[in-house]
Amino acid sequence: MTITSNATAEDLWDAPLAGGPLNATVTIPGSKSLSNRYLLLAALGKTPVTLVGLLRSRDTDLMMGALAALGVRCDADPDTPTTVTVTPPASGRFRGDVDVYCGLAGTVMRFVPGLALFADGPVRFNGDEQAYARPMKPVLDGLEQLGARVEYHGQEGHLPFTITPPEDLEAAGPQVSIDSSASSQFISGLLLAGARLPHGLDLRHTGEKTPSLPHIRMTVADLVASGVHAEADEAARRWHVPHGDVQLPSRVVVEPDLSNAAPFLGAALIAGGTVRVPHWPVETTQPGGLLPGYLERMGATVTFDEEDGVRYCTVTSDGSVRGLGDFDLTAAGEIAPSLAAVLVFADAPTSMTGIGHLRGHETDRLRALVTEIRRVGGVADELPDGLRIEPVPAERLHGADMETYADHRMATFAAMLGLRISGVRVRNVATTRKTLPDFTGMWSTLLAR
Repeated sequence: MTITSNATAEDLWDAPLAGGPLNATVTIPGSKSLSNRYLLLAALGKTPVTLVGLLRSRDTDLMMGALAALGVRCDADPDTPTTVTVTPPASGRFRGDVDVYCGLAGTVMRFVPGLALFADGPVRFNGDEQAYARPMKPVLDGLEQLGARVEYHGQEGHLPFTITPPEDLEAAGPQVSIDSSASSQFISGLLLAGARLPHGLDLRHTGEKTPSLPHIRMTVADLVASGVHAEADEAARRWHVPHGDVQLPSRVVVEPDLSNAAPFLGAALIAGGTVRVPHWPVETTQPGGLLPGYLERMGATVTFDEEDGVRYCTVTSDGSVRGLGDFDLTAAGEIAPSLAAVLVFADAPTSMTGIGHLRGHETDRLRALVTEIRRVGGVADELPDGLRIEPVPAERLHGADMETYADHRMATFAAMLGLRISGVRVRNVATTRKTLPDFTGMWSTLLAR
């Protein structure tokens, strides 16, 4: 993928140099993964649920828009927009003969189709043009096994499509088999709908590897928090969700997005200094919870302290970065772009593996990372299941106009490189609004002295 930038000066954001060690505290908005799971589970319930600390970004707004199209009310507090009350349809059926717009949000395009099983008519799904390249077929195959009819309006297995709910859900058995190797979201999307099925759901993943297993564990934990006795046999790659009511507690607090903390905590290794993130949970199902351990392996000092009832994760570094050698990142592939930005400045090579599924994210992230690392003078190559980054002398790294491919994590990756490489400009930094509504403001806070 060779791309020549045609961005105008107006399209480009000058990524600021750090100019010295950092000393910052950065508050991270709510988790996108948890926010969109909670929104969908609240819609599946019988009574209203108030979500506190909900992420308000393009992805969550797309989820609320999708639910609204299906007849779900999502009412934001006018004084605190991150507090949203979700009221499911009184009838328990979702509205059919409607259009759902998914944008580029994987959690919308892969989670909401399961709700179409319980609609009173066909549901049409569409999204951004770039979303047409994202794979969808495994979750749609699963819905067909449950009796739904899927009509494709473009390439088979991709947006846009229409789902017609089964005439008789009782007729479908609980067994579903899919290959979810390309994304854990296919499994999660079916599990989230499973309890509403008359016979529950017995789901089998037929692929050899299960990507982003922590995200599936998050889905199972959220189902359990909703009163569903979901069970997992990860060794056998099977999940069971019995039929039953789905009901979150009346008030749910959303954790900060720990994967979105990665650019900020990783900045401490690139620039040196100290970065603190408040409200870090003691326990979490988020894959980003693995981040502190990874940063320690790269040479950072990580501590957890509590002040006035708030728990902080603090990362301190002298600006040196250790390479990781062979590094299996299967469990937390979504933070690969942030780790890759840090590893550009490492003292030894790193081969990140277990992340081949990143080729099917907002863009082909592996190819994009290789392209952009090379663009600034670094050395990187794709592996069959990952990415290899080689160290280069600092004088070989140079500024460039960086592409983001409409991918929020590629934008934050480029900003991280700009902390240590002069002249980095980022095209379409606004794509970060997908999960960080004010990324540039937060980045300025990181660098403020």
